Amino acid sequence: MSISSVANNRSTVYIGAGLGVTMIAGGLSYLYYKYIKRDVMPLKWRRIGTLDQINIFPVKSCAPLKLSDNDEVFCETLGLQYRGVRDRALMLINENNEMITARIYPKMVLIQVMAIDDAKLCFNFDGMESLELDFSKLVEEAPGKDVHTSVWGTKIDAMLCGEKYDSWFSRCILQKESGLRLVYYPYPKPVRSTNARMAKEPFIKQEDSGTFGDATSYMLMNLASVEDLREKMNKFVDPLQFRGNFHLHMDKDEPYAEDNWQWIRIGENAVFRIVAPCTRCIFPNINVTTGERDPNGDPLKTLKSYRMFKNYASPALGVHLGLRRAGVIKNNDVIYVEDNSP
Repeated sequence: MSISSVANNRSTVYIGAGLGVTMIAGGLSYLYYKYIKRDVMPLKWRRIGTLDQINIFPVKSCAPLKLSDNDEVFCETLGLQYRGVRDRALMLINENNEMITARIYPKMVLIQVMAIDDAKLCFNFDGMESLELDFSKLVEEAPGKDVHTSVWGTKIDAMLCGEKYDSWFSRCILQKESGLRLVYYPYPKPVRSTNARMAKEPFIKQEDSGTFGDATSYMLMNLASVEDLREKMNKFVDPLQFRGNFHLHMDKDEPYAEDNWQWIRIGENAVFRIVAPCTRCIFPNINVTTGERDPNGDPLKTLKSYRMFKNYASPALGVHLGLRRAGVIKNNDVIYVEDNSP
């Protein structure tokens, strides 16, 4: 082999090696900016509005607690907590241990829940006697039996609350003495796996699954987006139909601005990572005042006409959040997003 041939071969090797290093460096740089740098909590924030309403739903699919503007709510990994009552820490199941929601029994949204003392709730429904439940005594008074159930196919074990609760909710929803059972979330931390349809989201974590929520512990609704939907429908839609934990009142009228945010801070300490858009089923079609479904299939039908996202089979409105720093919040707190200005 000639000296020139050897030199050419070496040049080819060096060029190939250089290209390989460049490609690896480029790939690492891409991964760094996409998954690591983007998941670092911001140092700078900018105000975008205020917290108009906090919604805690003690029983999945039932009405939220009524909170005053001065009530302080703690944001923790499992979800919102108010005076010992957790968001969606209670759920109804049928005799086959299957989750029951207002999608099948829309009148569930009319079951009112009131906090009457620390960790104590009072349930009310038209025509029924009221029912009290004390979270602090569930462990000692409940039958102590666990059941195998699931939330949208994701398995989880829960604990039975007791026959008096089963009977009340069965009569309330089924008009029968039995058929439903009330269960509670007994764990001190999230144990459920990530919802399968969200598993590919790059920033969601297992601990974002919370208690018995459909997907994550927290969800935020931009009221400007809801108002834009109202205008497109040309009819009223209550933000509560979307079951969000937070209602954001924007300083400026910016519907769907939430599609482009990555981080949210509420008040001084509570920080959340936006982990996914919130896709919608038939639930928002239920009127929270009457418990009736919209005869025209709205707002879901209208959302399908303009809010379909790539890789999602359902339209989206609102954003799922994962808690990244715990904190106390209250109504009218300032809400911030990441400030990307230089």
